[in-house]
Amino acid sequence: MDYFPLYNSIRIAIISSIITFFLGIFFAYYVKKLKPTLKGICDVIFTLPLVLPPTVIGFFIIKALGPNSFFGGALKDLFDLNLIMKWYSAIIATVIVTFPLMYRTARGAFESFDINLKYAAQTLGKSNTWIFWKVMMPCSKKGVLAGLVLSFARALGEYGATSMVSGFIPGKTATISTSVYQFWRVGQDDLAYKWVFINILISLFILLIINLLEANNYGKKRA
Repeated sequence: MDYFPLYNSIRIAIISSIITFFLGIFFAYYVKKLKPTLKGICDVIFTLPLVLPPTVIGFFIIKALGPNSFFGGALKDLFDLNLIMKWYSAIIATVIVTFPLMYRTARGAFESFDINLKYAAQTLGKSNTWIFWKVMMPCSKKGVLAGLVLSFARALGEYGATSMVSGFIPGKTATISTSVYQFWRVGQDDLAYKWVFINILISLFILLIINLLEANNYGKKRA
């Protein structure tokens, strides 16, 4: 059995989760400071990928970054770089798909942060950057970590946008989700079942982590 789809899925999920983590907390932090009207507009824009069909997201990526697009064509001509039908193409798709999860979860965690702690740190002469990483992030870590785990799980199971932008090339772009579909399509149900079983095990493990985080957070609040 070729385990490349497992390796590739985890590789894509880890890289995209790291990117989504920093993008999510960055925009969550600054959107939180906006006026209600602007905040509402940003919420609609940043949350849109969560409700759009993944195939629609994949379509837009192809049109924006494909070799026939302006940007994609320029990269192809100048650097001989193709952003479509490569293993890293899936990273672009998964970052867009998982960003709303990280953004919304991080923003909720930041909005529940006790602002008095920030004021106390400011009276001690601490910079906003120091306050963010040393005070706000530790106090919001449960929500932020939950967002990170959810983003990783979503990236690991992404199929629609991933299949459109990176396709299914054995040993090059195949992921767990695309492998399940391809093996089912050609009648190799035994291999499809194996990947389904692996995906279920990973999903159960991720859900266990989320439940442990929530239980720990609940226990601390009661204490």
